[in-house]
Amino acid sequence: MLKPVKLGLATAIVVAVLWAICSVLIMLAPSPMMQMTGQMVHADLQGVAWTMRWNGFWIGMVAWSAIAGLVTWAVALIYNRLGG
Repeated sequence: MLKPVKLGLATAIVVAVLWAICSVLIMLAPSPMMQMTGQMVHADLQGVAWTMRWNGFWIGMVAWSAIAGLVTWAVALIYNRLGG
C-alpha cells in the first residue's frame, strides 16, 4: 500500500531539485539548453531567448512541484483503491 501524502511530498521535493538543476544549467549554458528544449518539444526555438528572473524561478518551482505532488498523491490514492 502506498502512502499518498509521503509519496506526493517526495515527488514534490524531487521536482523542486530538478527545477533548480535545470535553472542552473540554463544560466550556465543558455544556448545549448534552448537547443535541447527545442528538440524535446519538436520545435525550432533559435529565435527565442530565455528569461530567467528570481520571481519566475520561485513561482515555477512552487507551481511545478505542487502540481507534481498533487498528481502523484492522486495516483497513489487511486492505486490503493484499485488494489483492494
